[in-house]
Amino acid sequence: MFNEDEMSKRDYYETLGVQKGAGKDEIKKAYRKLAMQFHPDRNPDNKEAEGKFKEASEAAEVLLDDNKRSRYDQFGHAGVDGMGGGFGGGGGFNGDFADLGDIFGDIFGDILGGGRRRGGRRSSGRPGNDLQMGINITFKEAAFGVEKTINITRQVQCEECDGSGAQKGSGPTSCDMCQGMGEIRRQQGFFTVATTCPKCQGSGQMIKDPCKSCHGQGRKKKKVELEVKVPAGIDEGQRLKLSGEGDSGAMGGHNGDLYVQIEIEQHEIFERDGFDVHCRVPISFSQAALGADMEVPTLDGKVLVKIPEGIQSGEKMRLRGKGIVKLGGYGQGDQIVTIHVETPTKLSHDQKELFKKLSEVEKNSNPMSRGFFDKVKELFQ
Repeated sequence: MFNEDEMSKRDYYETLGVQKGAGKDEIKKAYRKLAMQFHPDRNPDNKEAEGKFKEASEAAEVLLDDNKRSRYDQFGHAGVDGMGGGFGGGGGFNGDFADLGDIFGDIFGDILGGGRRRGGRRSSGRPGNDLQMGINITFKEAAFGVEKTINITRQVQCEECDGSGAQKGSGPTSCDMCQGMGEIRRQQGFFTVATTCPKCQGSGQMIKDPCKSCHGQGRKKKKVELEVKVPAGIDEGQRLKLSGEGDSGAMGGHNGDLYVQIEIEQHEIFERDGFDVHCRVPISFSQAALGADMEVPTLDGKVLVKIPEGIQSGEKMRLRGKGIVKLGGYGQGDQIVTIHVETPTKLSHDQKELFKKLSEVEKNSNPMSRGFFDKVKELFQ
């Protein structure tokens, strides 16, 4: 038989606003939304909001635990009473609810303006900043790869104090505000909330006798030279990541990364389309009509190409494997040659006479013209 407390409780699925068959991701999303809305830090002295927060937390705790959810689905609230779950019963959270704990970490980070953190003591170090810079490379360097030397100014560990920030012969001391924990804990409702210590900025340490070279920062700006290996096939706007080549971390924190953005100079002949290369090749009327063997430029050098007789302006020829090496070395693109039949200008007297004679006999040799004017004739009949 149900007691009055069991009968007054809302259905857990209804509390979170999800269907009975909802997956864990959907339940987490629904709970997070409610927790952010009714969290006591956002609703101080609001008992109604606190009650809704407790209700949502209890529902999420049960539905995110496979064993509890199964018992709840079969027996209702009676199936999970006495299992140590729920705020309503005063049991709090058990240690095995990692899913719910992750959500709490996200919520605290959003409410308090900090990132999510697990565990006890904060790391004493602060990570270095990531850096970004751009480099220019030629079309061919992008196609075949290249090694470049770059210069950047970044924060590096101070050599005088070995990055401690303290004068030689001395060292950091424990922060007297947070007792070296790097965080201040305060009770908020039924939670203990941790915030970054404002005095030591989360490091847990203080420097009473700062290094004169770096003024207690543990780092100094320095211009450094680096070698960057640009892989074959890289494209405009892509970035290379040089791990650990950003600013040095402070007080033992890990270094940031350096991102190198690629900018490619335009080529006077070639254009790129993915891993294919396009170029436009001019030929004369006579070469187009009679065909010809001619040298065509490629990224690898000139190659001999047979131009078929009767080729039209705008037709394309594909040179297999003459394009850009694909990233990772798996194959190579093609080169697409677009034919452009040039109309001669500044004709000599002899050339004009030859073209006049040609015009008298070419009426039946131009396939596109025949088709076009036949359609015009039909149109106006």
